[in-house]
Amino acid sequence: MATNRATIRVNHGFTLTKRKQQESTKRSLPQIVFYEERNFQGRSYECMSDCPDVSSYLSRCQSCRVERGCFMVYERNNYMGNQYFMRRGEYADYMSMMGMSDSIKSCRMIPMHRGSFRMKIYERENFGGQMSELMDDCDNVMDRYRMSNCMSCHVSDGHWLMYEQPQYRGRMMYVRPGEYRNFMNMGSSGMRFMSMKRISDSCY
Repeated sequence: MATNRATIRVNHGFTLTKRKQQESTKRSLPQIVFYEERNFQGRSYECMSDCPDVSSYLSRCQSCRVERGCFMVYERNNYMGNQYFMRRGEYADYMSMMGMSDSIKSCRMIPMHRGSFRMKIYERENFGGQMSELMDDCDNVMDRYRMSNCMSCHVSDGHWLMYEQPQYRGRMMYVRPGEYRNFMNMGSSGMRFMSMKRISDSCY
């Protein structure tokens, strides 16, 4: 009987330790909270990963709070339409703050990347035309590489934000490791990307 009691005590301690580890892991995960109304009012939805359809949980979304990490939010379902970068902070009325024309319909969690950054950008779709390789931020593609346009890219390392105008201004697009053969197929028709910035650990 003594052996059984000892075993029970050991198992109970293991269970408590495991529970604490799970709670600690949860507290370290990225988290964004969406609210139906401005100023964090109405129903809310907590998200810690990619969500292709926020409207499955809320009828609308007009404010949000990023508790941990960084996220990309989109005006259309399935990560389409205009997109916006959000880091830790409160967005009580992000539609007026960020110039959004519609409420958030989907979001992507951006994992932290501490390694090197590498991306090849191409003047035309399907990796055609002039090619340039980036390993750091570029505030003006035309000035640095004499490229008048950027229609496709191949991201080898890191996570990046691509901007419509020089000096990281205008509409943006988030890209992560992978091949992007035609930006127009990603809902960015008519956009030219003229500057690129790394999403480094300083953003978190």
